[in-house]
Amino acid sequence: MSIGDTLAGARRQAGLTLTQVSRQTRIRESIIRSIEQDDFSPCGGDFYARGHIRSIAEVVGVDPVPLIREYDAAHGAPGSMRAAQIFEPATPIKIREPRRLHMGRVLVVALLAVIGFGAYHLVSTRGSHPAATATATVRPVVTAKPKASAKPSVKPTPTFPKGEAVIKVTAKQDCWVGLTDASGKQTPYYVYAGQTKTWTEKQAVSLVIGNPPGVKLTVNGKAEQMNTVQVVTLNINPKSSPLVSLG
Repeated sequence: MSIGDTLAGARRQAGLTLTQVSRQTRIRESIIRSIEQDDFSPCGGDFYARGHIRSIAEVVGVDPVPLIREYDAAHGAPGSMRAAQIFEPATPIKIREPRRLHMGRVLVVALLAVIGFGAYHLVSTRGSHPAATATATVRPVVTAKPKASAKPSVKPTPTFPKGEAVIKVTAKQDCWVGLTDASGKQTPYYVYAGQTKTWTEKQAVSLVIGNPPGVKLTVNGKAEQMNTVQVVTLNINPKSSPLVSLG
């Protein structure tokens, strides 16, 4: 059973229309219809196709992990590269053969060298009279006083209101992020490389990160370590300790 058939069947079984799925995922109906027909070209690339599959699957009640794995098997895992692209040089290397020296040019250069040496010897012989010795002027050396080193400034530690969670995602690479609020509504976001997205939440939320190695996540100023390359879901509750736990 293909990815499109699985999503379409689950949507019908859940009693949802294309319009309802589009409103919950914020993905155009035309793109959802194409994905259900296993046509991923309107998604705009593999990165966005995986994000769309995950969003639709979570709305219609299907586990997205097997579908993403099936997509990777058919279209290639993220960041894959052919061996030919690794070992093939980007530009051809041109090797120039050394030029042969003509004997006539060598003789001309040698003759000019002999003439130049003779002229230099003649001039130096005529100008060998003793010259008056110039009196050297001694100037006192002034030693610069070392400047006082500036004390390093200490930045104040930021404080966060109690009962709130300030979530900050800084992307080193393009990443898809899904935020599910306390009511169960998920909103997808695309955070591109160099961008930062910040949320301030007072209720428990869950955060799905499509590319954990490509982002830096902090909650109330504390960096969260995500030692995985797979899609990760984090539960963030401002009223619990610790604030963050794996979903």
